[in-house]
Amino acid sequence: MARPYHIFIWKKAPYLRLVIPFITGILLQFYFKMEIAIIVSSGIVALGLLVAFTFLPESFRYYFRFTQGIFICLLLILFGAFITWQKEVHHYSNWYGKYIDSGSFVVATIQEPPVEKAKSFKALVSVETLINKEIQQNLTGKALIYLAKDGASEKLKYGDKIIFNKPLQDITNSGNPGAFNYKQYCAFQQIFQQVYLKNNEWVLLKEKEKSAFYILVFKTRDYILSTLEKYIPREEEAALAKALLIGYRNDLDKDLVQAYSNTGVVHLIAISGMHLALIYVSLLWIFARIPFIKESKIIKLVLVLSCLWFFAFLTGGAASVLRSAVMFTFVAIGSSLNSRNSIYNSLAVSAFLLLCYDPYLLWDVGFQLSYLAVLGIVVCQKYIFNWFYFKNKLANEIWELTSISLAAQTLTLPVCIYYFHQFPLLFLLSNMIAIPLSTLVLGGCIVLVAISPISLAAIYLGKLVWAFIWLLDLSILGINSIPFSLWGGLSISITDTIILYLIISTCIYWLIKKNMPALKLSIAFTLLLVCSLSYKSWKSVHQNKMIVYNISQHKAIDFIHGHQYYFIGDDEVIENDGLKNYNIQPAHIMLGLRYNSHLPESIFNKNNFYQFYNCRILMIDSPLRYKAPPQRIKVDYIVISKNPPLRIASIASVFDCKKYIFDASNSLWKIGQWKKECEELHLHFHSVPGQGAFITDL
Repeated sequence: MARPYHIFIWKKAPYLRLVIPFITGILLQFYFKMEIAIIVSSGIVALGLLVAFTFLPESFRYYFRFTQGIFICLLLILFGAFITWQKEVHHYSNWYGKYIDSGSFVVATIQEPPVEKAKSFKALVSVETLINKEIQQNLTGKALIYLAKDGASEKLKYGDKIIFNKPLQDITNSGNPGAFNYKQYCAFQQIFQQVYLKNNEWVLLKEKEKSAFYILVFKTRDYILSTLEKYIPREEEAALAKALLIGYRNDLDKDLVQAYSNTGVVHLIAISGMHLALIYVSLLWIFARIPFIKESKIIKLVLVLSCLWFFAFLTGGAASVLRSAVMFTFVAIGSSLNSRNSIYNSLAVSAFLLLCYDPYLLWDVGFQLSYLAVLGIVVCQKYIFNWFYFKNKLANEIWELTSISLAAQTLTLPVCIYYFHQFPLLFLLSNMIAIPLSTLVLGGCIVLVAISPISLAAIYLGKLVWAFIWLLDLSILGINSIPFSLWGGLSISITDTIILYLIISTCIYWLIKKNMPALKLSIAFTLLLVCSLSYKSWKSVHQNKMIVYNISQHKAIDFIHGHQYYFIGDDEVIENDGLKNYNIQPAHIMLGLRYNSHLPESIFNKNNFYQFYNCRILMIDSPLRYKAPPQRIKVDYIVISKNPPLRIASIASVFDCKKYIFDASNSLWKIGQWKKECEELHLHFHSVPGQGAFITDL
């Protein structure tokens, strides 16, 4: 019996063969920073060889046909490297960072409505002009500005131009172990500098620079936000409606967001494909009932795509939305042409186009989760659904929804653990409740905005939407309160993440194809992961460290012994969930710390002196009065906190110290004075606000 002819996936979806080498080129350029001359010259050589290959005899070309594929792959790799190189603003001759100095006057345009923070307004600006000694240069580049709260800063809007003369500072990281890499996050958006401006340090110019399209986008967004605030009774429910409909999360309660994250449904308040799918279906239904539109496929296609992309910009252009918009664009075009395309092809094409637009989307968590979730559903959902069959229609639909959630989770699991260090154990239950309710809320919000001119109808619909949101929140908070709903404190490296993907991939292949070698590979990769995690656990058991955290205006120090930590510092750091979760908790998870101990036997403490094994540490947070001894006292580190009135020379006359550490509870001007003194006395020092958290192995 003849074996059935097998069509490989790259034959069904040829664009997969384009996107893989293209992504390889992006990664190579990001990690190895090739010079543009090497990229271009290599590209010319590869193109020349490809052209020369086409002139060879046909028999030779057929025998060495794989060579043509190699040349094309090489060109795609170099194209990915070139796209990544040209995206970096440092390579632009007119980037403002090459010309700015401490005396420059900066003219900047506000690119989006300022966002209110606790003590300031934050705005993204484009630097357009520098004035250096009366010489005006028209330049380009983005920066962040923080404006002190006052009447003038509250009135700033998109398109306003301001001028200021304060030096821009490089964006830095806290340096706290495991903490979010804010510097890298901004760099992916080509933002490298920031500045804080008081009310007398900037001037609003009369000149404006506005795009009619973005004015329409921001006005539409403001109208939607005000409509939801007006007709949905309570602030908490209105805030969630804003997040569900257009991804506006500024008003969301942090505890509620954490609950959604803990239960595995945070994707509902991050605009995703579900939103685009509902809007796409709604648009098709509406336009199919308008006489002069339904008769013309071209007009209907243009209107549908215009509305979809307007919504994508309205939500801020998140990676998941852009992916969905590109995919639905191809779906809409294919439907108009009565053609059916492979979903793998659509995914590959959308990824290729988005990465051509911005190669740094590859590192965007939303981009990764969006594609992995869709890929997991496409690959696994059908097979998972076939595990069980229910005669009851409702039970079958519930199982179908469950199979979709399981399939999406298969490929997003490793990334979620890597980035968020937790796994929601009750994600199936929470998704089964939350997805239908959120769909009703989303549909209700769309209709509410549409009928908002009819005030009476909008009032009653707003109350109904409020009821659905209240029920959704109640369900999620209830599931979150279940003790075993979350498996937290997980930490895996990028290597462990790759191994975990290898385990999942080989398991899926074994389950689908019944391939025994794949099962053996899966077992081998599992053993490799166990060895990796065991070695990491062994290292954490034997660790002894001191960490001086970088938390603005706060003292925070950990002595670490094995899985234990002993904290010294401000009580607010431990009691304030925001400070703790953002600054200290990531380090505890990364280092495998499990509990806070009382002063352990390994640490000797008397007054301000601490001895941790052979390391001697002096902590100073108040004035010191010591008489200079005949022989200076040897200490390894002196940690200075809380702006004590002291001079480094006076301390150096008493203590022979290897390194002075100025933590983030000190003011910057005070640290500046101490740094000058240390440099004059040739003493080693570490400024936590300037250099990041101080970490040492003891």
